[in-house]
Amino acid sequence: MATAPVILLPPSEGKADGGTGKALRIANLSFPELEEHRATLRAALGAAMKGKEPGRAKLLGVKDKALAAATSANLYVLTSPTMLAIERYTGVLYDALDVASLSVRDRKRLNKQVLIFSGLWGVVRPDDMIPDYKLKMGATLAPVGKLSTWWREPVTTALASTVSGTVVWNLLPKEHDNAWAPFSPVHMSTKPSAVFSVKFLDEDKPIKGERAFTTVNHWNKLLKGALVRFILETGADDPNALAKFRHPEGYRYDRTLTEISPSGTIVSMVRPAR
Repeated sequence: MATAPVILLPPSEGKADGGTGKALRIANLSFPELEEHRATLRAALGAAMKGKEPGRAKLLGVKDKALAAATSANLYVLTSPTMLAIERYTGVLYDALDVASLSVRDRKRLNKQVLIFSGLWGVVRPDDMIPDYKLKMGATLAPVGKLSTWWREPVTTALASTVSGTVVWNLLPKEHDNAWAPFSPVHMSTKPSAVFSVKFLDEDKPIKGERAFTTVNHWNKLLKGALVRFILETGADDPNALAKFRHPEGYRYDRTLTEISPSGTIVSMVRPAR
């Protein structure tokens, strides 16, 4: 029996406040082998949150009331209430995924197949109970440096047994994708059988008889959320399965635009020119 595909997602910039779960139970988080690195980051983040406002604002990318709230969340990350990661993360991608409307079967698939990359936790599963926090994967935090680079080896090692020989749908933006290197020489023995990433394109009017496209940025997260639902519902483990994907905005799989890169296969979903 084929192994179910693994789906890699970023977290969301926005997060739900509060929670009804007990304070973080470190031992219960997925991938406990990452705890040493998580502990190092918690300590570094706690120290940074006691620093001056300009430094905190630069690190977290927010200011004023948002900075005060983010600082508080980070200082009390070990004692504040928790909620499921899939409910903690909000935003366009997660709204489009609409986890509350998934069937029982697909909710189970979600918890098993989806991995969420995080600046503070490295990787979590949707059913991990986590507190509110703020720390981007692309941030640079003293003394560890840029988080995506710092996480790369421990995250790749932690995911090795999960992705080995498995189809992976990599829906990570660049800064999160930089925290995973399954095709590095030291990890070749545990590499996935295939890695597929997806780009969305709007087709423009032809230029000198050649097809022309604009890469979609604004709707990218919404489209990926809908795509995750499709993969969970169908078990899609090959780009050709996307031929049945029908997005309300009109994007369709175009196999003629498939690209092969050192990090996997890039497939295109195209909306025809209007």
